[in-house]
Amino acid sequence: MTAEQVTSVLAGLGAVRPWQEDFYRDLHSHPELSHQETRTAANVVALLRQAGSVVHEQVGGTGVVGVLANGEGPTVLLRADMDALPVREATGLAYASTTVATDADGGEVPVMHACGHDVHVACLLGAVALLAAARDAWSGTAVAVFQPAEEVADGAAGMLADGLESLVGRPQVALCQHVLPLPAGVVATRVGPTLSAADSMRITVHGRGAHGSMPHASIDPVVLAAMIVVRLQTVISRETQPGEPAVLTVGSIQAGTKSNVIPGHAVIALNVRSYHETTRAAILEAIRRIVTAECTASACPRPPDFELFDRFPLTDNDREATESVADAFRSHFGANAAELPLQTASEDFSDIPNALGIPYTYWGIGGVDPDTYERARAAHRIAQDIPVNHSATFAPVLQPTLDTGTTALVVAALAWLGHT
Repeated sequence: MTAEQVTSVLAGLGAVRPWQEDFYRDLHSHPELSHQETRTAANVVALLRQAGSVVHEQVGGTGVVGVLANGEGPTVLLRADMDALPVREATGLAYASTTVATDADGGEVPVMHACGHDVHVACLLGAVALLAAARDAWSGTAVAVFQPAEEVADGAAGMLADGLESLVGRPQVALCQHVLPLPAGVVATRVGPTLSAADSMRITVHGRGAHGSMPHASIDPVVLAAMIVVRLQTVISRETQPGEPAVLTVGSIQAGTKSNVIPGHAVIALNVRSYHETTRAAILEAIRRIVTAECTASACPRPPDFELFDRFPLTDNDREATESVADAFRSHFGANAAELPLQTASEDFSDIPNALGIPYTYWGIGGVDPDTYERARAAHRIAQDIPVNHSATFAPVLQPTLDTGTTALVVAALAWLGHT
């Protein structure tokens, strides 16, 4: 890849920017829940075809794959996720979402692109358009994968099960990015473990119900659940090696319906984040051991039930691929090319390259107004003043976020496709 090749492809950015910004605002205004991304997918298909890509629709449900072939050379897979979240938007944007949809459980919920997937889709479409308009500057095949259902951790697996490999073959590398609460204009890479593995667990403990005035006749699952939550706090502090990053969060306890009725069971929902498979296995086993022991201590009438769900793989960036992208970013972005801190968020992107047996790298782009970020940093109030992903007030600034994300995808792809 040469600077001239990058400049040649990015020369079209000014022509892409107007329709890309319009597309982004429209997508932000019309978010769709996981496995419901039909409108988004249709608009993606139209723009991919306009760019000259061979398009495959309904891959894994609503997934879309665009193949832009341009002679001999390597194949590079670039992925964007399309789904939104059940969050009521509170950004105050002129193009804020007012969408309400039916979720998988049949309930009516507000919907918002609170994680930035609208940025990802718009940037990848822009990158495909730029590559299509400057074919003389590169050689090979760019595969654009628009994935559904990242938020529920099964979109990548669904596309693979529906024949993604037969459509894309075995690319040389897979590339992906995510907008984060960093200054807009920044691109940040990291070698090795980058996003945590995630496991959600639903635990049901069984007691014996009774009248609230007769606790001696009960086995109280509320007290049992409380004891379990307290004991679980020791898994990270006392069973995980100091310096090994890991998180265990109990997000929900549900039990009972009335103040004077001791219920028959309680349900605990928790989430675990980890960065090594041995740590992951040890934490999950500790949870089972502690819960089972507390139930035995309470003389529960039956063992607890454990259900794992929403399981995300570890994102473990390949060293060689990451260093190639980082070098390309430093050459193009200069001081705005940074190192990405370890992230406790999780993704299912790595399911795709892991299944295909190819290296991958996943980087971050900033979406916060730089002046706003700097004021918060100077006041030591980044955590308090900068909305993070999944917040109802998460609102990446339109520019330079879109320009940066689009450019980053082009520059990264050309690290492989730029050798003509």
